[in-house]
Amino acid sequence: MRQKSNSTSTRRPRADGERNRARLIAAAKAAFAERGATASLEGIASEANVSIASLYRHFPTRDALIEAVYRQETDTLIDAAVKLMDQREPKTALREWLLLFVEFLDTKHGMAEALNTLIGGPDALYSGTPGRLAPPVTALVDRAVKTGGYRIDVEPIDLLRAISGVANHTANAEWKQSAIRMVDLLLKGLQAKE
Repeated sequence: MRQKSNSTSTRRPRADGERNRARLIAAAKAAFAERGATASLEGIASEANVSIASLYRHFPTRDALIEAVYRQETDTLIDAAVKLMDQREPKTALREWLLLFVEFLDTKHGMAEALNTLIGGPDALYSGTPGRLAPPVTALVDRAVKTGGYRIDVEPIDLLRAISGVANHTANAEWKQSAIRMVDLLLKGLQAKE
């Protein structure tokens, strides 16, 4: 008796399925930033130009979609570090990546209302982020230090903590400008003494 192949569990997703998933995540990011917790899944599916059945096939729950948007943003930030190290000189790469981190925080702020609807809250989702962001920021800082442009007396992840602190504790809508100023202030403080 011939056994059935288990090819369905190991088969790669179809290209159109991957495109639909990417469109859903992009539409959800925009919807959650604009409408917060009131963003409807039907509206997100419509914006992504897919059926609601397709949305549920990719994301069986609202929480799964919210988490996917957050993880996608984290993955994009991590991937950007590698690209910047390949394409920019070390000091520029570090500054550009820290500015992308500010944009990441901006997305997180925009999605805060939706993230706070996660069953059990967003803390479990957030808790893994520092560990995932530590390697790219460390690589970028190490590279800048090796070229002689910077010296560092703190852990590279502390740069992200300082920027996050400004983003989380600035009580007005100008937090983003304050965070950008913090990036430049931190980098000025890292400059190697002549």
